[in-house]
Amino acid sequence: MNSPRKAILLMNLGSPDSTSVKDLRTYLTEFLMDERVIDKPRWLRSLLVKGIIVPFRAPKSAKAYQSIWTEEGSPLIVLTKQLQSAVQEQVSYPVSICMRYGNPSPMTAMQELSKQYPSLEEVVLVPLYPHYAWSSYETAVVYALHQHKHGGFNFKMTVVPPFYEEPAYIDALAESMRPYLSQPYDLMIFSYHGIPERHITKRHPAGTHNLSTSDQCCSEAKYQRYCYRHQVIRTTHLVAEKLGIPREKYTLSFQSRLGRDPWLQPYTAKSLGEWPGQGYKKAVIACPAFVSDCLETIEEIGEEGRELFLHAGGESFTLIPCLNTHPDWVKTLVGLLDKAAPAELEDDSFEG
Repeated sequence: MNSPRKAILLMNLGSPDSTSVKDLRTYLTEFLMDERVIDKPRWLRSLLVKGIIVPFRAPKSAKAYQSIWTEEGSPLIVLTKQLQSAVQEQVSYPVSICMRYGNPSPMTAMQELSKQYPSLEEVVLVPLYPHYAWSSYETAVVYALHQHKHGGFNFKMTVVPPFYEEPAYIDALAESMRPYLSQPYDLMIFSYHGIPERHITKRHPAGTHNLSTSDQCCSEAKYQRYCYRHQVIRTTHLVAEKLGIPREKYTLSFQSRLGRDPWLQPYTAKSLGEWPGQGYKKAVIACPAFVSDCLETIEEIGEEGRELFLHAGGESFTLIPCLNTHPDWVKTLVGLLDKAAPAELEDDSFEG
């Protein structure tokens, strides 16, 4: 590549550097001290995270990561690097990666790009989150923009917006799932990463969101743009329609709950223990909030979820892999680059 003017920066969630308890403490502290993940005053967040949550969770999380760790390292990091290579084959400008938590940081990635390609004029940030949420898309973008601003770089940064209803994304997601639906099944489950209900209602009047139904959330476009719940419902219905799944044969739920506050419901873990008793013995499950398989898909759903379902009387449980490096997804991602624009955020504050 001779003096490219543009580069691509794929940004994923991140992973601990190893499965040691020490590295899990470091990773979990950075993750949970994010004000967009636990939106409490800093002093209270620090007390909860450093004094209670991390000391308790780090050893358990270390064991969980050990169950999925590969020879190459964390599945999420390995798969993101594979996606980087797949995208690089399709474009003529450099493609790099960074993580919201852990390594490599956006600053490290941008410094390397700037050093290697001093003529860069634009870096296109691609947050690998289909849906908009405080604790995923927004925190990733705000963090990257903060590091860009304070890095003294000569290039500008543009950002790919959430793509939860982009036709090409829906097509790619549907095609990645289609082979797993050729077998008989009773229920197709769309399990999304959960968030506290207050993340939905805090910004906008509570009356604009209906949290009691799985078919809709908010009707006004100005709220839908930043409403995670609306967006996952929209993705679910579009994919189900594309695949021709009858309404009575699919559902959506939310996983990865933390703490005792009410989170978006229904809860995946609780429901997995109930569905067999309701006649749904053969389940197929996908996790569309993630584009790369990780702890939350492989271990939480693929191992813990499977055990819950089968122990409750289920007969078969099939976890559909994330998009990872599916050819249709790679093609979709390259197409999304054309939608990059200056970031438009309701809240661009950053608490470092």
